[in-house]
Amino acid sequence: MYEQIINVDRMEQAVSLFGSFDENIKSIEKEFKVSVISRGSELKVAGEAEDVAKGVRAINGLLTLINRGETLSDQNVRYVLSLVKDGDEDKLEQMTADCVCITSKGKPVKPKTLGQKRYIETIRNNTITFGVGPAGTGKTYLAVAMAVTAFRAKEVNRIILTRPAVEAGEKLGFLPGDLQSKVDPYLRPLYDALFDMLGAENYQKHLERGEIEVAPLAYMRGRTLDDSFIILDEAQNTTSEQMKMFLTRLGYNSKMVVTGDITQIDLPEGKRSGLKDATKLLKNIEDIGTVRFNEKDVVRHRLVQDIIKAYQRQEEERNRK
Repeated sequence: MYEQIINVDRMEQAVSLFGSFDENIKSIEKEFKVSVISRGSELKVAGEAEDVAKGVRAINGLLTLINRGETLSDQNVRYVLSLVKDGDEDKLEQMTADCVCITSKGKPVKPKTLGQKRYIETIRNNTITFGVGPAGTGKTYLAVAMAVTAFRAKEVNRIILTRPAVEAGEKLGFLPGDLQSKVDPYLRPLYDALFDMLGAENYQKHLERGEIEVAPLAYMRGRTLDDSFIILDEAQNTTSEQMKMFLTRLGYNSKMVVTGDITQIDLPEGKRSGLKDATKLLKNIEDIGTVRFNEKDVVRHRLVQDIIKAYQRQEEERNRK
């Protein structure tokens, strides 16, 4: 049995580290098969030498987040443990407290993973950015946060959010109401993110002034979008022709962010995804960046990561066969 001692400077650090009902420490003990015992200002980590080393690195990683003013959650604890398992915990230093935007309720929006941080930097440094990855990685939410930040700083005059109105196994015609009522459910995630950033009242005010536009992709045809921050969401459901139409709407002093998950394509059989084509075709063009997320970047419930992994294993098995 091997033991190692960690000194914790302040009691509030220890309280944050242990979490409610010691859940954070229990996660470390379960993941690395060690025991963690608190004695005053000291933590004793015991177990096999290699496991203890990982446990100590995980605790130090969590203390780094605490010292940076971060509140430990199930998501960032799991993320630190995954970095330690891969030997990448030193990359935590790259996770500076980079505040992207302040929501209408005063909550700071920050990247929670290295993938999200890379995404934010790519949007800042490029005119067109492709964000490709599974559900729950914050692709849309962070893109809207960046759009609101640019709008508040008067870097752009308009925010334009769009999605292709493609059914995911359901028929658009069955929905009640006029055309706007029919497409609104497809645009709901974009509305939700904007409400969060701006508040419903501010959102409505900017909408009435024409400073915010949320519309189906078909409404983009024939336009030139100057001084705008444009987000195309669910882009895996565009055809190549639609993607070309959208990208060529780019005007002066504008930014575009294109997000999508190429494992959830709802196009009819035989139709190629415009997102797949565009990321291959445009990958070597300057001022166009691509960020690919993986299951580690998922910031939703732990089960979402497990579900994505299970489907990936199934896909790999099919490909082998």
